[in-house]
Amino acid sequence: MTQSMYKLFVEYRIEPEHRKSFLTWAEKAKKRETGLIIYEGTDQPGLFVEIWEAAGESEAERKKEERCAERSFGSEMFDYVPGGRDKVHAWTFRAV
Repeated sequence: MTQSMYKLFVEYRIEPEHRKSFLTWAEKAKKRETGLIIYEGTDQPGLFVEIWEAAGESEAERKKEERCAERSFGSEMFDYVPGGRDKVHAWTFRAV
């Protein structure tokens, strides 16, 4: 399997009282979206990073826009983030 040349990273913190609901959402998201991996920080529990595969820059940018949109499939989890959608950060990276 060839590795994607582009990755989308989406980072946010989840409130402890929303952890269980978030983890339920995360399981549904991983089943719904191919190429999605979600990690939790070991040094900072409650800090999560999603990593999305993308074939190219335009696909990564499209995924970023979709993922951070107010009406995206992931908008449900914005309620679990202190500060809401404005505190969900996304960056696109390419292989060098």
